[in-house]
Amino acid sequence: MPTTSENFAPTKSSTLSTLGNARWTILGLLFFATTINYLDRAVLGVLLPEIRKDFHFTLETYGNIQMLFQIAYAAGSIFGGKLLDSMGTKKGFGIAAVIWSLAATLNAWARNAIQFGALRALLGLGESPNFPACNKAIAEWFKPGERAMAMGVVNFAPNLANIVGPPIFIWIAIMFGWQMCFLMMGALGLIWLPLWYLYCRLPQQTSQISKTSKVSLSIVLKHKQAWGYAWAKFLTDPVWWFYLFWLPTYLSDVRHFTPSQRGTTLTIIYSISGIGALAGGACSSFLIKRGWQLGKARKTTMLMCVLVIPACTLGVVVKNSALAIVLFGLATAAHQAWMTNLFTTPSDVFPHQAVGTANGFGVSMGAIGGAIFSAFIPGHLIPIVGYVPVLMTMSFFYVIAWWLVHKTMGNLEMVSL
Repeated sequence: MPTTSENFAPTKSSTLSTLGNARWTILGLLFFATTINYLDRAVLGVLLPEIRKDFHFTLETYGNIQMLFQIAYAAGSIFGGKLLDSMGTKKGFGIAAVIWSLAATLNAWARNAIQFGALRALLGLGESPNFPACNKAIAEWFKPGERAMAMGVVNFAPNLANIVGPPIFIWIAIMFGWQMCFLMMGALGLIWLPLWYLYCRLPQQTSQISKTSKVSLSIVLKHKQAWGYAWAKFLTDPVWWFYLFWLPTYLSDVRHFTPSQRGTTLTIIYSISGIGALAGGACSSFLIKRGWQLGKARKTTMLMCVLVIPACTLGVVVKNSALAIVLFGLATAAHQAWMTNLFTTPSDVFPHQAVGTANGFGVSMGAIGGAIFSAFIPGHLIPIVGYVPVLMTMSFFYVIAWWLVHKTMGNLEMVSL
């Protein structure tokens, strides 16, 4: 079985072609795809105050619609990871792009909760391979010490989507109707697809390794590292989904923000959040370059996030709206720094041909957690108890998740399959 170092030992003549400008092109395409994904996911929540004027959705109905998205996302992540490992990142991710672009477009013609639920489920199915594909491609193109930095760039994309998306969505909805937002989202995916097929390819060394063996999910799940990663995703992914799905409604219903104020506020929060995505990757990469052991660098960075998030979640109880906005921004920034490092761990501990499968399983568990804690439970509890107990409870999930990573993944050493 080739080691990590063998995956990234190009000859001098191949260095520029294998690890030069091409990898930044791939990273740019991954960033573009992830931005599109999160624009697709955010648009329903951002425009819910406008959409429910036409369809009179209750919060329970909205929660159920998002739960269907999460369930499909969970199912698709497992199959998507296997698809990527069996067909390759290029073909597998391309198929996913066709599905999510079609689903995003068809949302414009939804006329009731059932249709929205079905189309959001199709969207979840199509977008589920996104992060497994990003993780796998980064493992193929970047050295271990550079992967957190590269993942930090990709993980900035959800923030960019939420920085530019809300004000644009609201403006388009006011000027042309909310349906136009969904049509434009579908078009973006179709623009990305030919660029992906044109520029995506494997480094020569990784391509040769890919042909030698494939790894089944059952083999991956024999390793406790896969379960540690998956349970950490199960516990902490729902917090991000909660902000994505419910923060716009919270700002409208609790803070009584106007559409314009809502769009500006979300832009501010996710601008702060984006700093965390980049800083999380830069921090662990800096520590590794300073000689820290890889596992210690990753887990120390993640521990700092664990200490920040519960305190910043107090934004849900403070009276001053400006302070609440800053605290929400810091909480989401800490989450993104956490997730940048967590997302990198499958490529740290699994050989390249198993990264998609391991990551797909973890993303699936994260989506199941999201269906429970960011869709079903909030949809039924928020109308009764409000936002405070739900969000405050979830902020302490990170403590359990960090402990699980520490106990099951150890020093993040490469496993032998």
